[in-house]
Amino acid sequence: MPNVLETERLILSEFTTADAAFVLELLNDPTWLQNIGDRGVRTLDDARAYIKNGPISSYKRFGLGLYLVRLKEGNIPVGVCGLLKREVLEDFDIGYALLPRYTGMGYAQEAAAGVVRHARHTLGLARIVAFTLPGNPGSIRVLEKLGMKYEGTMQLTPDADVCNLYVLEL
Repeated sequence: MPNVLETERLILSEFTTADAAFVLELLNDPTWLQNIGDRGVRTLDDARAYIKNGPISSYKRFGLGLYLVRLKEGNIPVGVCGLLKREVLEDFDIGYALLPRYTGMGYAQEAAAGVVRHARHTLGLARIVAFTLPGNPGSIRVLEKLGMKYEGTMQLTPDADVCNLYVLEL
């Protein structure tokens, strides 16, 4: 797939089903399960279905979605970052996650800043939102460094955890 955007150290590109092994690893990582939730992806077939029904479906429907984040050096997949359109939100929201061995190096911040620039300059969006669990200080720092402002709490679904909601006017 063609690259969607590049930053100094990263390449963000559309997912393909060939990325299933990486998705299987990421979605079953304890930090993903704790901070994002269990998506029920347990096999490579589940991962391929997740890619088709999630990111690929979003690209077709909205022209954007979650992208695979790879290091330029070595072409190594490290995480996901992109924009999501959820039925319960009026705005697109930015999401990101990295495998733990790649956290603490500024990659989430760099990828998210690239997505914000893309949202503003290429997609022409006027506003994006984000949400994170109150107990996820790393994610909160990323959002604040992006210039997002805390706007309160919300639940995406009635049975979901209460999340902090952040907003960025582009």
